[in-house]
Amino acid sequence: MLSPGRTLASRPPLLLLLLLLLLRTGSCQYSSDQCSWKGSGLTHEGHTRDVEQVYLRCSQGSLEWLYPTGAIIVNLRPNTVSPAAARLSVCIKPSEESSGTNVYLDRNGKLRLLLREQDQAQGKVQCFSIQEGALFIEAVPHTDISRRITAFQYELVSERLGAGAQSPSAPCQPCSDAEMLLAVCTNDFVARGNIKKVEQEEDHSSVTVEISRLYRQKTQVFVSGGVRVRSWTGRIKMPVHCGVRSGGGDFLFTGTVRFGEAWMGCAPRYKDFLRLYHEAQQHGNNPCQLDTD
Repeated sequence: MLSPGRTLASRPPLLLLLLLLLLRTGSCQYSSDQCSWKGSGLTHEGHTRDVEQVYLRCSQGSLEWLYPTGAIIVNLRPNTVSPAAARLSVCIKPSEESSGTNVYLDRNGKLRLLLREQDQAQGKVQCFSIQEGALFIEAVPHTDISRRITAFQYELVSERLGAGAQSPSAPCQPCSDAEMLLAVCTNDFVARGNIKKVEQEEDHSSVTVEISRLYRQKTQVFVSGGVRVRSWTGRIKMPVHCGVRSGGGDFLFTGTVRFGEAWMGCAPRYKDFLRLYHEAQQHGNNPCQLDTD
């Protein structure tokens, strides 16, 4: 037979049980880390004017807000004290199922509309300078919120590759010699190949390329033709007014990867790049080395 002391010790205190229950309930309403956030408007039920602060500190991540009510302010603050952080742009890509909110830029209490609820389903990338403020995401009143979910991915990019890089009106001027040499060192992909096909889509061109030499790719945007075949294929996007055509010999393709899609940067003819690279090599001006053999 257990002693009274032993019996009391074996029973969890009622206060502890209530605390555990509250923690379990709260964890079902939202989850977050420094890169991504997932929450539920049900935590605002009965307090539809509540505003919650969210902090995201990574170079990329996602947000998912179920059954939105009230509003949330999303502060994108990278974990760096470098002056370069002030020159970053933020790009967001809404899910095609995203709905239930309007998205604004909030700078010192002044709001600028970025995305209306009805525009989010298009899934188009929107970019803005990190200096323009936080994201203010406000729920649109609906009698039934059970099917409303606001969801998007975000990426932080340098301003040079930010707001204009994926715009249909982005400029198409050739890269300077210095930009070309730097692109080989810093871009998300560098590859030698030729243009097989060009397809015009709604607001951009989709360029199908065949790669004979793959120097670097951040993610697998170019797919191998097989173990015994030393070639890769993939698609690169660029503004439709750039007038790219198939054929034309070998090029050096460089560019950035945004939300899993390759976007064209500098793309000189390979023989022109080779001449420039060897001249810079002779003068010791190459910012990095590339195996051109």
